[in-house]
Amino acid sequence: MTPVDLRSDTLTRPTAGMRAAMAAAEVGDDVYGEDPSVNALEERVADLFGHEAAVFVPSGTMGNQICLRLVVPPAEELLCDADAHVVTYEHGGAAQHGGIQSRTVPGGLLDVATVEQYLRPAGWGTVATSAVSVEQTHNRGGGAVHPLEVLRGLRDLTRRHGVALHCDGARIWNAAVASGTPLSAYGALFDSLSVCMSKGLGAPVGSLVVTDASRAAQARVLRKRLGGGMRQAGLLAAACSYALDHHVERLAEDHARAARIAERLGVPPVETNIVPVEADDAPALAAAARDQGVLISVVGPRRVRLVTHLDVDDAGAQRAAEVVAGLLGR
Repeated sequence: MTPVDLRSDTLTRPTAGMRAAMAAAEVGDDVYGEDPSVNALEERVADLFGHEAAVFVPSGTMGNQICLRLVVPPAEELLCDADAHVVTYEHGGAAQHGGIQSRTVPGGLLDVATVEQYLRPAGWGTVATSAVSVEQTHNRGGGAVHPLEVLRGLRDLTRRHGVALHCDGARIWNAAVASGTPLSAYGALFDSLSVCMSKGLGAPVGSLVVTDASRAAQARVLRKRLGGGMRQAGLLAAACSYALDHHVERLAEDHARAARIAERLGVPPVETNIVPVEADDAPALAAAARDQGVLISVVGPRRVRLVTHLDVDDAGAQRAAEVVAGLLGR
């Protein structure tokens, strides 16, 4: 029996239609700015978020690292939550590559009152806060969505203090579908965004840095410096464009399946496609589930997660829920 793989929404395989689009892609040399498929994707994504420019990069981590260097000078401070991807899963890149000091508030969704307490102004003998990073949706927060009114409050706060606002938008597509918020409304609030095409949208590779034209020019230099300059990248850009055409609205299906899994497992309701589950022994639970053909991720000694995506249909979601529920005795 084929395993049901709910470890991550990065595991989706390109559909036949996406593979056909890749095969038919018109390509050129993207380092020279001459790949028409990449250029079209960048223009489209910039327009979706209401920004001047976008830059295609190989991964979401590279996108975040480039964005952070655009908005935080070396030896200054990035403020984010303690569970944020940029300080949890990016292997200290901001410190090593950008000389950026990170400081964290308690993990989970940010709020204005907490962030205001942690902002550090220049001139007090401390490292000044240059930028705040928001993760949308929040991975370790169970795919939770930062409400638009909270983001607007953070934008007002950071603007008053002369601080940039960055969005790790790896799953911002999920947030937009779940909340009904236009992408342009999100884009208007941030100085920089990294948006991922290879999670719920199902493209095999790629993210985009979204920002103004001046920073985008800097982003191209940083991309090259980090080894992210690609040549005939239109093959990958075509997959991303196909995903935008066919895989955005269907994210609601992933959300519905995740909600049914959460209900069956008796855990709190979820907003998007990530179901966190507490367990006495997370590694043991994941191993037992694997023995029954269900793959789930261990994200802590006492926590696993199940992530729905394009390759998990209704039957697969139900099977996974029943297996995990049985192992939990529910």
